[in-house]
Amino acid sequence: MRTISIQLDDTKATLLQEKAEHHGLSLEQLVRAAIEDLLAQPETDVEAAMQRVLAKNEDLYKRLA
Repeated sequence: MRTISIQLDDTKATLLQEKAEHHGLSLEQLVRAAIEDLLAQPETDVEAAMQRVLAKNEDLYKRLA
């Protein structure tokens, strides 16, 4: 298993700690769960969102080109 270290500003670290405590989790458990949720998202969801934005702004992109 690999260990990853990140630096957060104090405000974000405090918010994460508060969220973890609110859910009865350690900070590590909260971050691990968030990462697992992110990795579990289907790529098709990201692709679909990107396609909606491109289609919505198609005329604007053509004018800017």
